[in-house]
Amino acid sequence: MPNQTADPDAIKLLTTDHRIVEDLFADYEKARGASAKEKLAHQICTELKIHSTIEEEIFYPALRGKIEDDMLDEAVVEHDGAKVLINDIESAEPSEEFYDAKVKVLQEQIEHHVKEEEKQRDSMFAQARKAEVDLEALGSQMAARKAELTKQAKTSGLPPAVPQAVQV
Repeated sequence: MPNQTADPDAIKLLTTDHRIVEDLFADYEKARGASAKEKLAHQICTELKIHSTIEEEIFYPALRGKIEDDMLDEAVVEHDGAKVLINDIESAEPSEEFYDAKVKVLQEQIEHHVKEEEKQRDSMFAQARKAEVDLEALGSQMAARKAELTKQAKTSGLPPAVPQAVQV
């Protein structure tokens, strides 16, 4: 994970996260051997848990009422679907049946989510840029929370992902 000297605005921080995870998924697709796959899957899951936490705790609440609420609700439900797979992947061994398939489906879910956040015509990020939201201040908060979670991941580890809207 890159160490940033200056906090980017919230959207730049999130898009950087998206590129990191895309690269990790690409590395996973090329990986050979259970150990390499397990390490990459763990990195993917950790990155996604941190990313979804900062979005759900800071970014989405700051946008609530300023962009389409349906878009925010869908994003939370999409996160929950990913969280179920993340927890399943983290509790499995790479040799288990469906392991690679779960990582692939997680990748597809994340690609869809990223498209909705940043690439569609009236994406969440486009709406956020038009809304009266201080993206610099949000970015600073999010970077600080991300640093806390990253430190926790390296020391004691992150707990399982907790869905917000989907019953498991």
